[in-house]
Amino acid sequence: MAVKKNILICPLNWGLGHACRCVPVIQSFINAGANVVIAADYRPLAFLRKEFPNLKCFSFPGYRITYQRKGSFLLKFFSLLPQIILDIYKEHKQLNSIIDEYDIDIVVSDNRFGLWNKKVKSIFMTHQISIKSPIKISIFERLLYYCNKAFIKNYDECWIPDFEGEINLSGDLSHKYNLPIDSYFIGPLSRFKNRTPNDYSNPLELLVLLSGPEPQRTIFEEIILKQLENKTIKTIIVRGITEEDEVQTISENLSIYSHLDTNSLQKLIQQSEMILCRSGYSTIMDIAVFGKKAILVPTPGQTEQEYLAQYYKEKKYFYSVSQKLFNLEEALSHSKKYSGIQVKSNGVELNERVKALLL
Repeated sequence: MAVKKNILICPLNWGLGHACRCVPVIQSFINAGANVVIAADYRPLAFLRKEFPNLKCFSFPGYRITYQRKGSFLLKFFSLLPQIILDIYKEHKQLNSIIDEYDIDIVVSDNRFGLWNKKVKSIFMTHQISIKSPIKISIFERLLYYCNKAFIKNYDECWIPDFEGEINLSGDLSHKYNLPIDSYFIGPLSRFKNRTPNDYSNPLELLVLLSGPEPQRTIFEEIILKQLENKTIKTIIVRGITEEDEVQTISENLSIYSHLDTNSLQKLIQQSEMILCRSGYSTIMDIAVFGKKAILVPTPGQTEQEYLAQYYKEKKYFYSVSQKLFNLEEALSHSKKYSGIQVKSNGVELNERVKALLL
């Protein structure tokens, strides 16, 4: 009888997106007969504990980065760069003892740069081979690409949650430059399964999905609540605060949930006429598998989200607007001119890579 392999899954702790897209990866390993151990931090850890209550989960601190309320994120990022590099070094050293303690055979890192080890198979999962530079000069973008590629080179494989061809979701982020060696497109990843046709028997005019690092998550929530005052738009807000289970009924047209389990959120998405959210890649994948229309508001200073918002706007898929210019009524009006996009994600490519690793 074959011995089950032990898999360590570690998502980045910037918002919930990385943890959400790890759900189908974890499930694929479980379905293939592997033992899965989850290492995460803060809200991603709370989320994955709720999704997989029977799995071993433990705290593994990520990179300590915060977004300021005002000012340049670029300056803030560079000021934190020495600390981030130190955090990468620390997680790399700590991984060695984790591998020994849990007898790990394979490590899957979602955008955590230090989680490779020559004693085991190490997988790096990302949709960003090319990182968009805040400085609009091509040499800086190429420099970031080569730095990113140098980190990825430490891993045995690179998994890209997207399609390989011209019809894709990540645009330049994974299709502009040459890929690292042993890269595999594993198809878009969504935690939502058993998708059924959209349900408009009890329609919801607007579903607001909040996520991302603080304090910008809270700032955007405050903007939305202010603009919903005295409106008759039937709205539900999901705050993305996994450590709480609060429900607030503000009015007959507005309810606020701190967090919803996957099945409950799926039902809301399917009955929603419009979704208002960040332009994070994991959120985009979830919206795309339902073929939903959306208004995208990128996190200020997050170049990846700013690029994706503009990318989809130019393709006439989703309307987008910056947070500082956000006006709900105008956004709802403009968004009617955009088609949305629908993709099929059946997990075939992901399951193939998982099975190949477990041989």
